Amino acid sequence: MFQKLRALTVELMVYGIGDVAVQSASFLLLPLYVRVLTPTDYGVIAVLMIVEQILRVVYRWGLDASFMRFYYDCHDTASRQRLASTIFFFLTALSGGLMLAGVAGAPALAGRLFEGPDYTRPLQLVFLTTFLGCLSFLPFHVLRIEGKARLFVALTFTANFSTLLLKLLLVAGLRMGVIGVCLADLLVSIGVAVLLLPRYATLIRPRFSFSVLKECLRFGLPRVPHGAAHQVIAGADRYFLSRFVALREVGIYSVGANLGLGLKLFLSAFENAWAPFYFSEMKQPDAKDTFRSVTTYGILILALLVAGLAAVSQDLVRLMTTPQFAGAAQIVPWIGLSVALQGVYLLTSIGLNITKRTAFYPVSTGIAAAASVALNLVLIPAFGVMGAAWSNTLAYAVLAGSAFVFSQRVYPMRYDWARLLRIVVAAVAAVAAGRAVLPASVSPMVGLPVRGVVVVAVFAAVLAMLRFFDPSETRLVTALVRRVVRGSGRVEQA
Repeated sequence: MFQKLRALTVELMVYGIGDVAVQSASFLLLPLYVRVLTPTDYGVIAVLMIVEQILRVVYRWGLDASFMRFYYDCHDTASRQRLASTIFFFLTALSGGLMLAGVAGAPALAGRLFEGPDYTRPLQLVFLTTFLGCLSFLPFHVLRIEGKARLFVALTFTANFSTLLLKLLLVAGLRMGVIGVCLADLLVSIGVAVLLLPRYATLIRPRFSFSVLKECLRFGLPRVPHGAAHQVIAGADRYFLSRFVALREVGIYSVGANLGLGLKLFLSAFENAWAPFYFSEMKQPDAKDTFRSVTTYGILILALLVAGLAAVSQDLVRLMTTPQFAGAAQIVPWIGLSVALQGVYLLTSIGLNITKRTAFYPVSTGIAAAASVALNLVLIPAFGVMGAAWSNTLAYAVLAGSAFVFSQRVYPMRYDWARLLRIVVAAVAAVAAGRAVLPASVSPMVGLPVRGVVVVAVFAAVLAMLRFFDPSETRLVTALVRRVVRGSGRVEQA
């Protein structure tokens, strides 16, 4: 198990370094953006992001998940090329037609989404940009499967950092507003497509298999309603806010949500490493023991991150934004908790992928999406932006719980429930201590580091007091960290 955890940890660190580098730059540019973009602009961008997220699901038809899963069943280069080529040609034809229809219908759709035609062009750019990126999973998935984390991070870092630079030029420099944001995304998508051409050349051949397509669609199609429902959960808060409050309030909420979503730095890095890891380990005799250990420590990290974010949320908003966005501080902790619940969902629902029982996915997300809509309709009129934040958190709790139940039916696992409860207790104590150690009016430059240190210290102390740490396990983790540091230059051999 040691070598397996070491491999996962090394790749997690590499993926994480790439995400941190890009997101840190984006985070540091936020004070500049809030001075050139109005709360209304942020509200429009939030709605466009919802459209993009839905299109990403529809354009791919769940075949990105199919490619990852069935790649492990291919035993030679020819079968892998047949799999990739079949998916490539199917998506090019079908999703390309949907993109053209979307561009043509954008004027009417923009009028309904934004109460006017002023944002037709940004909406058209979103349709085009999302289509250009809908096939990029093919080479990127291969890099993840082959353990080429460094190259994966280099490519994604280049794309994301280029997007930041273009947005800085178009939005902050040329003051192009919303259209500048969308144009930067489009230009980078074109560049990425060109950059990936050599990798497509190794995957794509003039081959097409209806039997392969049928098998892939059987696995992937349940992910279309699943993905659509997932986007309902992710975007219902902003959508219903835009129906009940002014776009200015949506923009303030969006800034708070973006800060809370900073926890996805860890989550996205983990997700990139997690799926190839459990697919490669699923046939090992000790697979469930490995998954249980990863789950316990994954939830520990998520709980610590949420506790820290909740403790410093007011300092963070004061430091990164202007006074007109002060209301975003109360949103940050709840969105951070939502991200943590997404992490719990990723950790505890793997049985559905391993057993190919993906039909349960749309059921679990459908339940959560229905809960999200109902909660937003009840809580937003009564509590405004806080109602949206609470609805988002509760919906992800329903998602994690329902997916866990279904996964346990097809792939039962034992979890360390007593230790998980201790993690929750430690997180609550850490938040209380972090907020109480200094007054709310203290300078953010002082509050952020002091509260952060207090949260970590209290979290660790409470876990130690509750006897969370096993001595032998502690030695294993210490040795693991040391080996990761020494062996980080050999990621692909881990």
